[in-house]
Amino acid sequence: MTNTDEAFRIRIEVRLSDLDPQLHVTGAAYQQYADHARFECVRAAGISVEELVGGGLGPVNLETVIKYHRELRAGDCVDVTCEWVWGEGKTYRVEHRFTRADGELSATITHVSGLMDLATRRLVADPAREWAVRAKDPTLLGVEPMCS
Repeated sequence: MTNTDEAFRIRIEVRLSDLDPQLHVTGAAYQQYADHARFECVRAAGISVEELVGGGLGPVNLETVIKYHRELRAGDCVDVTCEWVWGEGKTYRVEHRFTRADGELSATITHVSGLMDLATRRLVADPAREWAVRAKDPTLLGVEPMCS
C-alpha cells in the first residue's frame, strides 16, 4: 500500500440506520461507505459513471475483505480513504482505510475489482488504461495521465 496521507478521502457520519443490535456499524454499512468513497473518488477524478456505463463499461467487485479493528457507533465521524493499486492483468485492488475522528483505525476493506465490457460480459484487458483515458485527474485513481 502506498502512503495513505495522499489517498483520496471523504468523511462520513455514522447514522442510526447503519447500526446492528450491538449498536455498532454493520458490515453492510462498511461496504456501502467503501462504495460511496470509490464513487466519489471516480467523480473527483472527472469520470461520469453514467457515461462510463453508457459507453459499455462497468466496474465490478470480484472479492471484498473486511478487517475490523475498532468499532464505529452512531454519531461517530469516519474518514474513508480510497486508494487504487494496479498490477498486471485484468484486475486491480481498491483499498480503504476507515479512521475515526480520534485517529483510531476502525477497519480496512480491500476489493479485488475489474472493469467489465457490458456487451461481452468479460473483463477488459487493461483496466488502468480505460480509467486513465476517461479521467481528468487520473492520479486520484493511481494511474498516470495518458498522452494524447
